[in-house]
Amino acid sequence: MDRTHPNPAQDLSAAYQADPIAEILQVLRQGERFLVCSHSRPDGDAVGSMLAVGMMLEQMGKRADLVSADRIPATYRWLPGAGAIRSALRVHGPYDAVILLECDGLERTRLRGLEKFFLINIDHHVSGRPFAQLNWIDCQVASVGEMVHRLALAAGATVTPEMAACLYTTVLTDTGGFCYGATRASTFALARDLVLAGADPVRIAQNVYYSTSTARILLLGAALSNLKREGRLAWLWVTHQDMVLTCAAEEDCEGIVNYAVCISGVEVAVFLRELPEQRIRLSLRGKGKVNVAAIAERLGGGGHESAAGCTLEGPLPRAIDEILAELRQSVAGFAADPH
Repeated sequence: MDRTHPNPAQDLSAAYQADPIAEILQVLRQGERFLVCSHSRPDGDAVGSMLAVGMMLEQMGKRADLVSADRIPATYRWLPGAGAIRSALRVHGPYDAVILLECDGLERTRLRGLEKFFLINIDHHVSGRPFAQLNWIDCQVASVGEMVHRLALAAGATVTPEMAACLYTTVLTDTGGFCYGATRASTFALARDLVLAGADPVRIAQNVYYSTSTARILLLGAALSNLKREGRLAWLWVTHQDMVLTCAAEEDCEGIVNYAVCISGVEVAVFLRELPEQRIRLSLRGKGKVNVAAIAERLGGGGHESAAGCTLEGPLPRAIDEILAELRQSVAGFAADPH
């Protein structure tokens, strides 16, 4: 099956097939070798979903190459099969199709060489776009892992304990420990099914939340020393020098924004990190009243309604002023904070 030369004139506005799972399975059953990848700087949903798709394809008798532009964070290297994810900046093939998980475009992968392949786009972000030849976008699910679970069941795959551990990790992390707005009764039903299939919720939670590096704690201290609050807003930041002095890696920044949004009376929070080239990476969190994904999209990023991100031009004070202008406008109609 030659799917390496898609028709560029294809109408990508048909993003939502009547039965996208059937369309995807048809491609998978006809092909033999597939590339599975997700966005750069992979999180728990990206890593767990990639691994689960690889396991599903293996059960279907297919060959799957798992590739990420960035190394897998230490928090997720314990996941079954994580060693199979290869770090690279360019892919070659040949592949019958590329499966892209939670990406709004090829640039989100930071992988080169994807353009010539048949693309399958599976995403759950509200900022998702129909850029591929097959697009399955469902903004109602809590994680892309939930979509992978549905795909695996439709393919007739067995959800092994190893696959269940990967998928439970996607649900746990992309709901912020079952705290974000996308968490529904169906989310807990899926978590239950995965536990019954062999996922160990206590071990997974401990590996995700109780395996913090010393560098991350030191970086958190630096960020908290910069914590500022203004009514319903809170923000904190670290400089590149903070990263160097604490010997922190990029993955050590994950979750720091949650310490600001968890403050009583705060509705929206942002964490800013200065990159070596003086660009500023932002992580936005909200408690449900503000769609932070819409704010991130206006600034060139995207994400979920309660968790999103973007990158701004520096220097740091300029980026802080720019995001605060957006956030102040978003909370302008709220009642005054009594705290």
